Amino acid sequence: MEPGIAGRRAAAWIAGALLAAVSVVVGCRALDADGPTPVPQLLAFLPWLLLPAGAALLLAAWARRRTLLVWALVVLAVTGWYVQPYGPEPAPPLGPVVARLDVLTANVEFGRATPDLIAAVRRERPDIVFVQECERTCSAALASELSRRDYPYRRVVEGDLAAGSAILSVHPLSGTGGIPGVLAMPGADTKVGGSTVRLQLAHPLPPVPGGLDAWRADLARVRDWAAGSRGTPAVLAGDFNAGQDHAAFRGVLDAGGLHDSARLGGAFRTPSWPAAAPRPLGAQIDHVLVSDDFGVRGARFLDLRGTDHRALIVGLDLHKG
Repeated sequence: MEPGIAGRRAAAWIAGALLAAVSVVVGCRALDADGPTPVPQLLAFLPWLLLPAGAALLLAAWARRRTLLVWALVVLAVTGWYVQPYGPEPAPPLGPVVARLDVLTANVEFGRATPDLIAAVRRERPDIVFVQECERTCSAALASELSRRDYPYRRVVEGDLAAGSAILSVHPLSGTGGIPGVLAMPGADTKVGGSTVRLQLAHPLPPVPGGLDAWRADLARVRDWAAGSRGTPAVLAGDFNAGQDHAAFRGVLDAGGLHDSARLGGAFRTPSWPAAAPRPLGAQIDHVLVSDDFGVRGARFLDLRGTDHRALIVGLDLHKG
């Protein structure tokens, strides 16, 4: 067999393998299913599947395989379609602005990034702070180093390693039980601008191999909270361990009529995890989701030392129609 023919045959086999792998993941996205491992893990990085699909296109062209060329073009088109924001652009909120809120969410990775979080809170002065993986030394540091004069209202669930969480607020908090889960997900109601706003921290278990059922169950409980809050001002924030390419996360958005503030604030697809990956590599799994009552003035991701997540701060305007 001539070397050129052998090379083209090998290129065709490689192109076919690449397209088959990408097609499985993109096919699950199209079918609104998260699928088995490793599909949910790969869905978090869906835009980067354009690279193997593009490589397959070049290999198919060199191999002179028309069927593979058409397959590659279809996969590239479908993947590119899903890279766009999920759902239509929401209509602007109705009514005048009655309050402004700055909201910060941060996963501090077993409390290791607590010093940087405290520095960021002092610098940014957010009105509401959601903290995930706030273990006991983290909760103690928040109590001792962030003044009660600045954040008099708090919901803190202590726990070891990733289990602890906290909500800090300049506005009064009244009680809800939050969402049950292995990792603490406290919630509260607050009164802002004459309106009651529902606040909820989200921290489902991650979709690790062997743990997909627990991940789906946690996100289903978050979805149920969102559905129960539909029609009222709501802020749902935290480390979701999921993004817009996961069916379970889209279910949360749809159930609550919620919008991703990063999308509306000019930070769509900005990666939040893993923090060590050079940007634009990574996935956006940390979110602040808001109801139709809120406009978004801006969204920024912040680097904190000691954690594999980037923090997110958003500026919100509460409208009253």
